[in-house]
This record gives sequence, C-alpha cells and structure tokens, in this order.
Amino acid sequence: MIFDVFDDNPCSTPRDLFLRGVTRDNGMITIIDYGMGNLRSVQKAFERLGVEATITADPALVANADKVVLPGVGAIADMIAELNRAGMKEVVVETIRANKPFLGVCLGFQALFDWSEENGGTECLGIFPGSVKRFPESPKYVVPHMGWNDLQFKQPDAPIYRGLKPTDYVYFVHSYYVDPKDSAIIATTTNYDDVDFCSSIAVGNVFGVQFHPEKSQAVGLKILQNFADL
Repeated sequence: MIFDVFDDNPCSTPRDLFLRGVTRDNGMITIIDYGMGNLRSVQKAFERLGVEATITADPALVANADKVVLPGVGAIADMIAELNRAGMKEVVVETIRANKPFLGVCLGFQALFDWSEENGGTECLGIFPGSVKRFPESPKYVVPHMGWNDLQFKQPDAPIYRGLKPTDYVYFVHSYYVDPKDSAIIATTTNYDDVDFCSSIAVGNVFGVQFHPEKSQAVGLKILQNFADL
C-alpha cells in the first residue's frame, strides 16, 4: 500500500489527512512555474501527503517561500531560456546561496550545473561545478534510461532519505546524467549502461534528484515528505 512507509497511527497518516482535506503546516512550499515541466504531478504528490504546495510564476513569491521545488522535463536549452525569461534564474541562485530548502527534480537538477552536452552544448545555471553528459550508445542498453532502478547511498544520513532502505527503487526517465566535479556533494549513485552516475546530490538544505519522486510511489512520497519536514 502506498502509505505503508508512514506511522501506523490512522489519525496522523498522510492518507487520513488527505481524505479529510486537512493540510499540514510545513511552511510555504512553492513549485516554480517557468512554462515547462511536470508541475501539477509534483503538486498532487504533495497534496497526497496533506502538504500544501503552490505553483507560481511570480519570482517574488518564490523568493519569499520557505521551501522551493524546481521540476523539469524537456530540453535543457528551453528550460534555461524560460527561467531567464521568467526572471527565475536569479531567484533560484539566491535561494540556494541562502541554503533555503531547495529540491531540483530531473531537468531541474541538471540545470544546477555548469554546462550540458544537450542541444549541442548549453550553458546552465552554474551553481555547482560539473557537467551533464549523455549516456553512451550501447547495444546492451536503451537510451533513454527509463524505468525503476535503485539508489546506492553515498550520504546515507541525507535528510531527504530518512527512512529509506538500500533495496528501495525509484523511477527514472532521462538520457543525460550529471557529473559533478566535487564528488563530496553526491548523495546517491545509480548504475545504468555500465555507468555509475550521480542520481542525486545533497549540500546543506539543497537537494537535486535525477529520478522523479512524484512517479516513485511510496518511496517517492517518503522523499517528498522528508523534504517538506525540513
């Protein structure tokens, strides 16, 4: 059952709160709307936890939020262009510099680094040193990497992974992966196409994940709950 990762008290589970229309006070969580991305699915995942999260295209609301989520699907060049157009680039940079709880998801994770091979080479936000590379062509593997895969914990005490087990799986859909220059920020790795790639980072209150928590069933909901509880 999708909520089995939570406590057994039926009066306090996210499922009970959701069914009763009750929301938990986890501070103001904003999901950045820059005209792309799986915004509503991320918001719905928080709603299932009884956590209120607001989708907004207003940089001022993002700047004043307690916690910020940057989802993303599509092409990195389009994402960076839309973040610039929406006036969100500076807000994202300042949020992370302030060590405010921040979660970048999939393309929103890749955007945090210097440069991506995608679209013939794209300059990204440059918050963390490193690049985004395409999986090599291989007769044994299909690109994109799509489906369930596990996480090898490099930072097992990272707060978003509280309560997870090494046998837990999450859901991926991507053709490119992050290669950070500083291996100390890597929170998890995952193996695909004979590549052990960085599948998430944790730096203070700043997190980035290559997988989709909103598609990862109970494990993904647990990760989002841990983020909301920061």
